[in-house]
Amino acid sequence: MELKRVVVTGLGAITPLGNDVESTWNALLSGVSGCGPITHFDASKFKTQFACEVKDFDPLKYFERKDVRKYDRYAQLAIASAEEALSNSGLDLETVNKDRVGVIFSAGIGGISTFEQEVRGYNEEVGPKFNPFFIPKMIADIAAGHISIMHGFHGPNYGTVSACASSTNGLIDAFNLIRLNKANVIVTGGAEAAITAAGVGGFNSMHALSTRNESPETASRPFSKSRDGFVMGEGACGLILEELDHALARGAKIFAEIIGGGMSADAYHLTATHPEGLGAKLVMRNALEDANISPEEVDYINVHGTSTPVGDISESKAIIDVFGDHAYDLNISSTKSMTGHLLGAAGALEAMICIKAVECNIIPPTINHEDGDNDEEIDYKLNFTFNKAQERTVNVALSNTFGFGGHNASIIVKKFVK
Repeated sequence: MELKRVVVTGLGAITPLGNDVESTWNALLSGVSGCGPITHFDASKFKTQFACEVKDFDPLKYFERKDVRKYDRYAQLAIASAEEALSNSGLDLETVNKDRVGVIFSAGIGGISTFEQEVRGYNEEVGPKFNPFFIPKMIADIAAGHISIMHGFHGPNYGTVSACASSTNGLIDAFNLIRLNKANVIVTGGAEAAITAAGVGGFNSMHALSTRNESPETASRPFSKSRDGFVMGEGACGLILEELDHALARGAKIFAEIIGGGMSADAYHLTATHPEGLGAKLVMRNALEDANISPEEVDYINVHGTSTPVGDISESKAIIDVFGDHAYDLNISSTKSMTGHLLGAAGALEAMICIKAVECNIIPPTINHEDGDNDEEIDYKLNFTFNKAQERTVNVALSNTFGFGGHNASIIVKKFVK
């Protein structure tokens, strides 16, 4: 069976840097931090009092007032990003065969704010009194359901859950379904909105978050010795994946081609990456094999790079192991230094960033690195694209995402050549 080629024809984003793709991309290239004090709840008693929140998001721009209460914030962000991606794609929703359009929209956590609200309202003495929207608002697959219902898309419909690798796994599934001719178009991506008391408190209890409260905008500092944990972010990113001939037949703009995806497991620890990056090595090699390219063909890696003490070391070691001498010719950057860590939405957003890098031939930076703040276990001959965007030809880009539980996923995008 001949596999179909899969291209990207639409992009949408709601992020801590902007409420669309253009503003997000421009902020990334300018090295802007999306971090600031938490406003979603009173964090004054928490070890971490800052995060990368989405700013000025108005759900009434997307939903009727009576419908807003039906959607958890994570689903609102998901739907908004999917709508931008659909509009951006130019897909004619009146004539497209909706039986061949699917939705795979992922989250690592889902509706945690709804869960918190409902549990807080429970009173054992009075007895159960829960909102009928509680379960439909909370579950991590519901964003995909909403998007398909809104547009009548009857193709494959679900969400993947693999912690921080969730939306990359979803992208890989969408890619595989299209190339196996199970769908013509799939609306895919990820969303997360876990900047809540339970979300921040839970990660604080694990000592996973930065506590640099005196300087939130510099708290996410991947590959710097002074890094002290990740910065939580929220947001969503939607992508339209389409079978090549279907896209060409309607004259669609093609941003990039998806050429491969890899998956692996660390099988090591609930939350820590393997110190030698064994799972990271395997997932990148699996992605390269699936794409049928050599390591030397990759120009840019958007790394998982969460600014955690162990994770940044193991990922940098894995890159050197997989790419050999070519590792020193690559551009590498962690855009989480600006967006924070969007958890289940991180993979979709960082895949979009790779697509924009391929389209525009420019690498967004890793910000917040200071001279002399070097970790002796990290090889700084690698080009981490510190502090300033760099122009270069980007034909092929790879995105890494690694999740709690040892879930690893990598996806590779390429400049489209007919």
